[in-house]
Formats: sequence, C-alpha cells, structure tokens
Amino acid sequence: MLSIAPMMGYTDRAGRYFLRRLTKHARLYTEMLTAQAILHGDRQRLLAFGACEQPLTLQIGGSDPDELAAAAKIGATFGYNGINLNLGCPSSRVGEGGFGACLMGRPERAARCVRAMAEAVDIPVSVKCRIGIDEQDPEREFVPFIERLADAGCEEFIVHARKAWLNGLSPKENRTLPPLQYDVVYRLKETHPHLRIHLNGGIETLEQAQSVLGGLDGVMIGRAAFANPWMLSQVDRLWFQKDRAPSGRGEVLEEMLAHAFARAQAGEMPRASLRHCMTLYRGIKGGKAFRRKLNDIMQAPLAENQLAQIAQLSP
Repeated sequence: MLSIAPMMGYTDRAGRYFLRRLTKHARLYTEMLTAQAILHGDRQRLLAFGACEQPLTLQIGGSDPDELAAAAKIGATFGYNGINLNLGCPSSRVGEGGFGACLMGRPERAARCVRAMAEAVDIPVSVKCRIGIDEQDPEREFVPFIERLADAGCEEFIVHARKAWLNGLSPKENRTLPPLQYDVVYRLKETHPHLRIHLNGGIETLEQAQSVLGGLDGVMIGRAAFANPWMLSQVDRLWFQKDRAPSGRGEVLEEMLAHAFARAQAGEMPRASLRHCMTLYRGIKGGKAFRRKLNDIMQAPLAENQLAQIAQLSP
C-alpha cells in the first residue's frame, strides 16, 4: 500500500482532486480536522468530498474520547473508508489543545480515545504517530505504547519514524531534524506481525519508497508528493499493477483548469485549485516561466474562454 500523508494546506479537497489526476489507487487522507470542528462546524463544508477521492481516510485530532467517538460517527456517515487519529502533530497550538503528539506522553488517555472511536464505528480506525516524544526512549517506550493502542482496538499504525521534540523544535524542524529510525518500525512489525504497519518520514521518491518497504504493510509519502507531484503518475503502475496513467502533464493541467472554473461558479478563486499545479512542471525546461504565469492567473477570476489559452502555458 502507498498513501499520501494528511497535510494542512495540501490535502484539502482541491489538493485531493489534484492527486487523483495522478493516481487513482493511492490512499488519500484529509487535512486534520479537530473533533470539535466536526461537532460544531459546517460539516458539509468540512467533510464533503467527491467520489473520485476514494479511497479516502478522515484524520481527526482531539483528546476527549466522547468527542472523538461522536466525530468518528459523523465521519462514517459521510462515507469515509476509515478514521485516523492524529497522535503525531508536534505543533505548539495542537499541544496546547492537549492532542497530537503530546498524547504519546499520556498512553492511557490515548488508548481511551482509540477505544471510544473503534467502538463507535464499523470502519477501520488507525493511528498516525511518532516513535516517541522528547526524552522518551523509543527502544523502551514505543512498543508498549503501540501494544496499548492495539489492545484498545487499533490494528493499523502509520509511524513517522522520528521522535517529536515538543520543547525546542518548531513543527518544520520536527519534520527533518530528529534522526530517522526506520529500524524501530521494522522491529515493531517483526514482533507484531498481526498489526498493519506503515512507514512515514524522509521518503522523497517512489524508488526509495519501494526500497524501504521491506516487510511492512505500506509506505506513506508526505510533502514530496506536492514538491514533485508528477512522480505520482507512476504509482498505479508500480504499486497497484494498474496500467492507467495520465498521458502527460498537460492532461492534468487541463483537468485542474476545468475544476478551477467549475469551483469559480461557486465563488471560489482559482488559486484554491490551481496552486496545487505550481510544481507540476518541476525539473522541466520552462517550468519556472510556467509558475510565474500561473501565479499571475491565480490572482484574478477565471473566465471559461481563458481555459484553452491557459492550457497552452504548458512548457
């Protein structure tokens, strides 16, 4: 299994639509939504998605078992394939809310959250976490943490193979500075073969993703999916033995232009959709000029008679 990580500002509806122009079969995730937002916000705006986005998992953040259970139920009624509990976000804002990676320091609370969610829905509940936080010793504390969550009803774990330093590092630094420890994840799978374990962290190419898979159940790619999105056009062939792939970058651009125009009819600025195309021509001659032109276009309303003209921006 290959999946694209949940990322704020990236895996929104337009971002997922863009990703589906490139791969039909990789598992996608929503941006993290807090349980309270789901319970008290505009659910249609927050949770609605198109059929083409499946398979799609809803990622929820929170620390109150009852709220998480209720939010998971709502997510299930919208038709998501699964629910994922965020136990890996290291941001101070999330930490102040008592959820994300800081819950790795409260294993009993994390287990109660997982159990409440698993008992509330009939779709799979998974967890995305780190290998530890701050001064925790992954060799000593990580596996018992996973075992406790497994006992609570979770059988699938997406593990970012770095510790999260909640004191002293920014979220950006936490994505790169703590050293990767893939071996911790491999050993978890070896000793717990009944659990589904996916590896996340530091994976930049599909070739690297295949090389690190080993005996694990899947690999998750993060920001590289948007930094160099065209590589995803080979995911279905390499990972799912499906032949279908876009004919070229131009096909993806045209589909995104049509999507941006359709969304404009609902009052949305073209930037919301087209910004995901900014790196579509990364590494291609003319790519920088394309980004400049596309950036200019994104600043103004989009007219239907512009679509063909804009499509010709393709290098």
